[in-house]
Amino acid sequence: MIPASFDYIRAESPSEALALLGEYGDDAKILAGGHSLIPLMKLRLASPSVLIDVAKVRELSYIRDEGDHIAVGALTRHCEVERSELLQAAVPLVAHVAGVVGDPQVRHRGTIGGSIAHGDPASDLPAAVLALGATMVVSGPAGTREVPAQEFFRDFLETAIAPDELLTEIRLPKSDGAGWSYQKFNLRAQDWAIVGVAAVGARAGGGISLVNMASTPIRASSVEQAVAAGTSASEAARLASEGLTPPSDLNASAAYRRHLASVLVRRALEEVDARNGS
Repeated sequence: MIPASFDYIRAESPSEALALLGEYGDDAKILAGGHSLIPLMKLRLASPSVLIDVAKVRELSYIRDEGDHIAVGALTRHCEVERSELLQAAVPLVAHVAGVVGDPQVRHRGTIGGSIAHGDPASDLPAAVLALGATMVVSGPAGTREVPAQEFFRDFLETAIAPDELLTEIRLPKSDGAGWSYQKFNLRAQDWAIVGVAAVGARAGGGISLVNMASTPIRASSVEQAVAAGTSASEAARLASEGLTPPSDLNASAAYRRHLASVLVRRALEEVDARNGS
């Protein structure tokens, strides 16, 4: 399929990108790796009249130790996140999850910020940052603001980023050696997850988040509360889909997703416990 016609502008800096967003407003979209936006444009589900390419803004590509957290620039590519020794040591969940995004071509082009800003409930990295309780740094005309992950994902493909704002940094709390797990079930390698689970141990906040179980990435709050109260992994996992309305589609029914969520949450909790004890 062919997208509708559009103008293309390459931004050389974050300030230029913000100025262009201010100039073109709702008619403009930010282009980073393009793996989310371009397919939507080809299907005519998105028809921006202007694409602002920020892929070459290298000042937004970095991984830094900032004391109590690791700061990751929004344009850091998945392959860089995956291979970062700093992240492997301090926030291993994110390094691992970046390594299961798509295929090598996707990981060499796609960016962590692009994935998170897109807010797809079937994506891997949004669930990981949600489980960790990460903070998103968003820049706009009024300066920068910090948005907790729990408040960032608003609705299907909708986040807290305003039309004239740009996601510039992701701040990941250090895991302090806590156990972690990412469980992902898909029909074929490199497919979107039918259901996925990201989990971290109590020392990292005890967050548990679900992939493709709601209109946004979502915390399994009932499971978190049960685990905090000392409930066993198998019993807590029974609560995985409590209060949720998972989607039904060609890949799986809502009932099948509920079953998968329980199975994967149990596996995730068991792996978290095993890593805590190792």
